[in-house]
Amino acid sequence: MQEWTYAQTSAREELAQLHYFSMKKRQVDGEVEFIITVREYVTPRDPAMRFFAIADKQTNQKTAPYTPCAWGNSLLQALADCVKNVHLFPYEPQGGPR
Repeated sequence: MQEWTYAQTSAREELAQLHYFSMKKRQVDGEVEFIITVREYVTPRDPAMRFFAIADKQTNQKTAPYTPCAWGNSLLQALADCVKNVHLFPYEPQGGPR
């Protein structure tokens, strides 16, 4: 267990360490940068979901907006699944080009 985990005094605090990642999604009309934040919880509600990854942008905005995210029991699993989910739909900014 890492030292920072001892700062949590109650599981209700949901203390988490944040990990940041950047990726570029290539599309026909250019590249879009996504920042993915992965939260590593000290005491997750479900032990199989210790890591939660979420992107800073939505995709599929013109049809049914979707925020790419993923849960996992490892940082790699949550991050990889979130990256995969970024690629599910196109990035369609409102009002034209980025």
